[in-house]
Amino acid sequence: MTSVTKLTLSSGDRGTLDAVVSDIVSVVERKGADLRGPHTDPPTEYRVPRSKTLTGGGGRFSPWSYTVYTREMEIVGHEDAARVAATYEFPPKVHVEVELDRIHTAGSRNR
Repeated sequence: MTSVTKLTLSSGDRGTLDAVVSDIVSVVERKGADLRGPHTDPPTEYRVPRSKTLTGGGGRFSPWSYTVYTREMEIVGHEDAARVAATYEFPPKVHVEVELDRIHTAGSRNR
């Protein structure tokens, strides 16, 4: 049975995100694990409306807009490299989601 660890990293700071991704890629490659990615999704633009007063009756400021950048990568089969990547000391600007899947190979029993 093989495990696949999927990391999804997102941040509004593209430089910090790219630095973290390159650190993880170098660690995983040093461990000799099979790495798929990093895959770059198109940036997501968000616009947040802002009221001039708390009651909402005094007009509006221009919307606050920001961009979120996302990178996805998968580490296949190498639990030690996946553990190192998942417990990396991520900066506060980077949001991380870790998903672990187990793939059953042909001929193995589902337990």
